[in-house]
Amino acid sequence: MSIQVMVASNEHIPFAETICEMMESSAKVRGTGIAKRDPAYIRRKMEEGKGVIALDGEAVVGFCYIESWDEQKYVANSGLIVHPDYRGTGLARQIKLQTFNLSKKMFPNAKLFGITTSLPVMKINSELGYKPVTFSELTKDEVFWKGCNSCVNVDILTRTNRSMCLCTAMVCDLSQTKPTEVDKPKAWNRFTDFVKSRRAAKSGILKNYNDDKK
Repeated sequence: MSIQVMVASNEHIPFAETICEMMESSAKVRGTGIAKRDPAYIRRKMEEGKGVIALDGEAVVGFCYIESWDEQKYVANSGLIVHPDYRGTGLARQIKLQTFNLSKKMFPNAKLFGITTSLPVMKINSELGYKPVTFSELTKDEVFWKGCNSCVNVDILTRTNRSMCLCTAMVCDLSQTKPTEVDKPKAWNRFTDFVKSRRAAKSGILKNYNDDKK
């Protein structure tokens, strides 16, 4: 397996449709909801040099892109996707790391954040220096939150006044250095403790949500 991970450019535009199909298919399998992406938006990220793509020969097998809000004070590495046949190979980590480094190069003073339901993504984020936070510490930019409207769980987000959803929020200050190898286990332990403390609250919200739907 000879996979190349690189910054996406105009030459990769033909892969936009396939990338969106991979994202939608993954969301259906997981059943946890994900904001839909438009091929035109993915193409624009490639043109701007704000995407990282993984290719196995002539086939796209992974992708991630950068978004910014609040006059570039907040940045996110969004839409991380890996083809099912390549999961568990460390490819997601390679893509995430390259996207992280690209973000740090383009937005050195920004706060890098993300919301996700994926435990592997959370672990990678933790190792890169992300810390779990409440939704109130994320960008207030309406453009960002509008992206959640196509998620199947948007009603939960709305009912909680954007204070909580199935996703976990994480933030990393790009002006700070990444954790050392010694610090990584501690960061992950802090993260799991945070998730446990929030799980009970989320369970209560979901119970009320499901009761209301009956």
